[in-house]
Amino acid sequence: MNAPGVSSISVLRADYAHPVHAAALVTLLDAYASDPAGGGDGLSDFAKAHLVGELAARPQAYSVLAFDGDAPVGLVNCIEGFSTFACKPLVNVHDVTVLTSHRGRGIAEQMLTLAEVIARERGAVKMTLEVLSGNASAKKVYERIGYAGYQLDPAMGTAQFMQKWL
Repeated sequence: MNAPGVSSISVLRADYAHPVHAAALVTLLDAYASDPAGGGDGLSDFAKAHLVGELAARPQAYSVLAFDGDAPVGLVNCIEGFSTFACKPLVNVHDVTVLTSHRGRGIAEQMLTLAEVIARERGAVKMTLEVLSGNASAKKVYERIGYAGYQLDPAMGTAQFMQKWL
């Protein structure tokens, strides 16, 4: 039992068909998208209306949620890909967010630990993620739990994440 005023954080795999989980996922991702680290614009009405259904339609996607009691406070979205060099699945951690009110409590680490358990169950050879260079606190968490810059041959340097909008 927790002492008075001490919260109880629970971390679980999201069930996209569960209304509470679905609402939590949209609420948390919208909060992340509204934050400067997420671009500052929030989710579009289209994304809010279709996100959970689109994730549920993709067997390669899974999410992890953190709750403080009944309140959703953290989210990790993962998408399975494929490592051609290893000829095995890999998992990209696509989104990691913890509400500002709950940062610094190890919630991201707890969620990423469960995401890794699920990745191992899927036979994944590795997990990948992107982090903005200015997000020092997130980089510190990721490095502490074993993430490092991607490189094959040190002489070739580390990989850079790039995008092209379609």
